[in-house]
Amino acid sequence: MARYTGPKNRICRIFGEPILGSGKNLGKSSNPPGMHGNSKKRKSQSEYGIQLKEKQKAKYTYGMLERQFRNTYVEASRLKGATGENLIKLLEARLDNTVYRMGIAPTRPAARQLVSHKHIMVNGEILNIPSYQMKPGDMIELKPKSKVNTAVISMVRGKNPKINWVDWNEKEFKGTFIALPERDSVPENIKESLIVELYSK
Repeated sequence: MARYTGPKNRICRIFGEPILGSGKNLGKSSNPPGMHGNSKKRKSQSEYGIQLKEKQKAKYTYGMLERQFRNTYVEASRLKGATGENLIKLLEARLDNTVYRMGIAPTRPAARQLVSHKHIMVNGEILNIPSYQMKPGDMIELKPKSKVNTAVISMVRGKNPKINWVDWNEKEFKGTFIALPERDSVPENIKESLIVELYSK
């Protein structure tokens, strides 16, 4: 599956959650997309269908392709501990996601664009790989030219105080990846156990 570039609200309606954008129309159009809306008889989903939908939700949330996502799962399965929790930790430790969590960009796609366009420095070096895995203690900052770029600065929103595994200095436009997050701290509504069951078949 190629990276999705269509209407974000359509994806929100598929999953019934604002996983892309604000999902501002979910209240008015909470039915799944399609010309028949909710009037068409929809078959109850199979166990496989439920698991697949949960995987698709995670992929859309973090903006990943199938091969990227599966490779991340394989890596998570090799680590000690619960595979599902390890998967969420690895997804949260991606550079583009970390930039988003620090509030440098308002959305994950915007954060990925900042990284790809070489606005982000990690430990003093420009890094343009969105999938780069952050390690505890890694420093993130805007490169000097980007700190005076009004287009870049206008996107900075500041860190959500509930995100406690990253730190962000608003004055210096610099932050630290403190540690891999615990599952309970990650606000995304993803049932990682269903993803593990899907890939375990």
